[in-house]
Amino acid sequence: MPLSLQEPRLVQSLFTAIARRYDLANHLLSGGMDYFWRRRAARIVRAWNPACILDLATGSGDVALTLRRYCPKARIVGADFCVPMLREAQRKGFTEIVAADGLALPFADGVFDVATVAFGLRNMASYPGALRELHRVLRCGGHGLILDFSVPPPPLRWIYRPYLHHVLPGIAGMLTGERAAYKYLGESIEKFPAGEAMCRLLESAGFSEPRAYRLTGGIVSLYTARA
Repeated sequence: MPLSLQEPRLVQSLFTAIARRYDLANHLLSGGMDYFWRRRAARIVRAWNPACILDLATGSGDVALTLRRYCPKARIVGADFCVPMLREAQRKGFTEIVAADGLALPFADGVFDVATVAFGLRNMASYPGALRELHRVLRCGGHGLILDFSVPPPPLRWIYRPYLHHVLPGIAGMLTGERAAYKYLGESIEKFPAGEAMCRLLESAGFSEPRAYRLTGGIVSLYTARA
């Protein structure tokens, strides 16, 4: 069955199915570049000197744990709507976690200095709604950071698209037994707004000073903005 960004229960069921092998698949399929992407994000966050960080769509906790290494004095809270993924984070020792919908976060206004969402905004039923929630829970002058996949420009695009839609689902299917989850991944990346389109979404959600950065030739994009 084809998935859509408007079917959160189906997306949730896919992540439940791959939770135990999610990290292994990520490390292998990215060629280890996922470590670099997380460290790049964490270095940016460290420069903001936050006291309290929300990592939305924290999943298995890899981003939150990287943030903890780079920002050891900060309180870091992880939120995700997939409980089996949160259990994976707990197994790694990340315990300040909340099962929550990114469109209705259970936090008061303005309680975080920084909010991050890595490889998770793509899976939410409403990008604008999720961004408005991120903005709401940030203090005035706080920062948001988004890290997600994007389609690179040519000539890398000509190689990347066949890999994304044909090679990756096959390998991931063997690793996780859930080929459909990685077929969905490719479809969601193609639909996801990137570059200037994401910057406009950030501004419409109330953020200012949005900036976009291409990583690894544009396979991944990183966005920052001020609340």
